This record gives sequence, structure tokens and C-alpha cells, in this order.
Amino acid sequence: MKETMWIYVLILLLSETRSVESGTTESTPVNTTSPPIIERRNKDFSNGSDANLTCSNKMWNETFYVIWKIKLINKTLCEINFDSYGRNSDTCNDGKSLRNTSSAQPYLHIPKFSEDDVGIYTCEFAYRGGSTNCEIHVNITVTPEIKAWIEHKDNTMVAVCRAENGNPAASISWNYAQNSSVEQLPGINGLFTVESRLELPEDMDPKNLSCIISHQNLNKTVLLEFQKGKADSPWLYALIAGIIISFVAGVLFSVVMKRRQHQQSDTSSSKSPPIEDVEEVEPYASYVQRVNSIYN
Repeated sequence: MKETMWIYVLILLLSETRSVESGTTESTPVNTTSPPIIERRNKDFSNGSDANLTCSNKMWNETFYVIWKIKLINKTLCEINFDSYGRNSDTCNDGKSLRNTSSAQPYLHIPKFSEDDVGIYTCEFAYRGGSTNCEIHVNITVTPEIKAWIEHKDNTMVAVCRAENGNPAASISWNYAQNSSVEQLPGINGLFTVESRLELPEDMDPKNLSCIISHQNLNKTVLLEFQKGKADSPWLYALIAGIIISFVAGVLFSVVMKRRQHQQSDTSSSKSPPIEDVEEVEPYASYVQRVNSIYN
């Protein structure tokens, strides 16, 4: 590709030379012996921001051509380029564009930077006097979500501070630095989650405790004052109370139902009519019949 670039520079140089001979354009001699300047650098952009990449500080009127080769994650190589004759092409077709600043300096514009724009951006920039070949590793910065709570484990109070799904990974420290640990946990989409746990002595009041989370997207260090933690959640107490109430209500309901069944059994037995002894009644009945037959 370097040979192609220099051939293109020579063609443009011949064109400039003809223009000078015809008296139509002033030109600056091109130093065709200067080797390309190889430059590699890293660039980070915040999620959702508009990103701009520059390859050279040369102005548009000094530029012969600019070629951006872009290799994104899980995507094929694409190119965006233009030259001083106004010719341009774009095989990326994802919203990126070549623009000029107010001072006519060319740059690559990436609107609403996201994880899909992370990759390696290579620029070939030819201008009057030389050329530049730079490679920019572009990454995304994401502000982590911050959480903090207090847990109870084996009669020990543990303070937990977590920075979830950030890039790069955040750093965590405490205003009370004893018995603390830091662990990096799996995040989503290649992001980083960092958690720090701190065992507290029995006589320590957690109201005086805070953790400090530092990240390049934050303007200042964040101090977190601890509130009721997960283990002290009112929902947990409500759940336990609900289970106890349900158990007691079930026992009481069972006792009441048994008492009602017992009372119904006693009532039904007391209201049943007495059974007469037929053998005792029959002699009396026969006597009455005999007395009636005498008077008749």
C-alpha cells in the first residue's frame, strides 16, 4: 500500500508541476524522499458522545488525499477516503464521515459513539511535503453504576462497595482501610465490574464509613454514605413476618375448625329423641284395652 501511496503522490506532483508551468497555480515542492511517519496511539470516547479523529495537523489546501481504513470488532475492513480533486468513497456506510474544522483541517467524524465503533483506525495522509501513516486504537469509556450496602455474615458485619459495568475498571478505596479486599467480577459486553468488601469490627458504627470510587468519566471522587443494606432490607423483614403470621394463622384456623366440629358433634347428640322401650309400653297398652272392653 505504501508503494501505491507514493505513486499517487508522484501523479499529483506531476499535476502540480504542470499547473505551475501553465501559470495557473502556485505550488510548494513535494519532498518525495521523506519516509512516512509511523504513529500509534490510543483514544477513548464516552458512550453516546460525538467522536473526532485527526491523522495530521495539515490543512485541506495542503492535502493530496486521506484514506481511513477501519477494522471494527466482528466487522470486515472498510474504508473512507477523499482526495484534493473532490473524489471520495465510503464502504463503511455506518454514519462516519470526513469533515473539515473551521480552520480547514480534515478529520473523521463518528456520531454517537458506541460499542459498535470500537476498533483500530488506520489513516494514510498525503500532503505537500510528506505523508503520515497513523494507527489509532479506539475504545469506549462507560461510567459504572455505583452500589453500596452492608451485609451480616457469620455474626460479622461486612461493608460492600461495587462499581458495575464500567470501562475502564474503576478503583475503590475506603476511609477505613483494614481487612478490605478488591475483586474484579465478570461484566456485560466486555465491561468491568469491581467489588470491594470490608469486614467491620463489632464496635464500629457504619454511619461513619464511606467508600471512594474513582473513574475517568467522573469529575470527582464519589463518596458513598451507607444506608440500610441488603441484609437489613425491610422487604426481608416483611417476608419473615409474613411467613410467621401465615403459620400462626394456619394453626389458629386448625384449632378453631376442630372446636367447631366437636361442638357440632355434642349438639347433634343432645338433640336426638329418646328411644322408648317397646317391651315396657306394650303391657300398659294391653291393660288400657282390657279396661275399655269392660265398660263397652
